Amino acid sequence: MFPKSFSAVYIETLYSLGITPSRSRPRVSNDNPYAESIFRTCKYRPGYPANGFKDLTEARVWVKQFARWYNDEHRHSGLNFITPSQRHKGLANDVFEKRKEVYEAAKAKNPSRWSGEVRDWSLEDEVWLNPEKATLIQAAQKSLT
Repeated sequence: MFPKSFSAVYIETLYSLGITPSRSRPRVSNDNPYAESIFRTCKYRPGYPANGFKDLTEARVWVKQFARWYNDEHRHSGLNFITPSQRHKGLANDVFEKRKEVYEAAKAKNPSRWSGEVRDWSLEDEVWLNPEKATLIQAAQKSLT
């Protein structure tokens, strides 16, 4: 019987640390849903240069404009339709409170349209890419205290 190969030991070590190894091919970023989401938004944005950029300067200008739109104008479904700028500036709760007022007024005006409560416009304080790993980290931190 042969001893375990280095790759088998390596894989077992990763699993013991709570790390799931990536099986993606080079230059195929399908591991990160956040990155995938922004890539899709970028590619389907009006004005996306399907045939590429003529030079680095044009690419930089386009990306700068995209980033400004993405952060300051685009209302993200993952953020309950606020912009990242609103979230980072602490304006989310004010926006959500105004929306709640509008929904409650609409419900009061026409209650037969509503089968339940108005939509919950809150956001989580933390978001994890790999929640199972976050649970392991939190458990490890608790054991150290």
